[in-house]
Amino acid sequence: MLELDLQNASAANSPSEAEFRHWCELALRQRSADSELTIRLVDEPEARELNHTYRHKDYATNVLSFPADVPDELLDIPLLGDLVICVPVVAREAAEQGKTLEAHWAHLVIHGCLHLLGYDHIEDEEAAEMEGLEQQLLAELGHPDPYAGDE
Repeated sequence: MLELDLQNASAANSPSEAEFRHWCELALRQRSADSELTIRLVDEPEARELNHTYRHKDYATNVLSFPADVPDELLDIPLLGDLVICVPVVAREAAEQGKTLEAHWAHLVIHGCLHLLGYDHIEDEEAAEMEGLEQQLLAELGHPDPYAGDE
């Protein structure tokens, strides 16, 4: 079962809690244990501050993943971590990339959830695995390959 804490600190329009839950459950279905995570929707100043503080990059990025780095035996809850998503950046990127807003939201939520599960895209082999899983899950939702045309 998924326990989702959705925090909306953005003035911009965003998907419904049901949509976020659906995308998270899809991304996390390989995990047999219960999962608890927070998604915080923010505007550019907060996203920029967090990206600067934790990644030393001085701009607002689309999604930041903060995996819970606490040994399971120290928690009574199945805490995966937090996602912080910058609503205006998601909207701008979708328009710039010619993607539907729904497809881009679904992609970024799935991408962030996979990071919480330990997937990464720093090394080419890891990137291929993570991107392949994203492509598969988005296809199940009826969305196109988010990486098409990235070559």
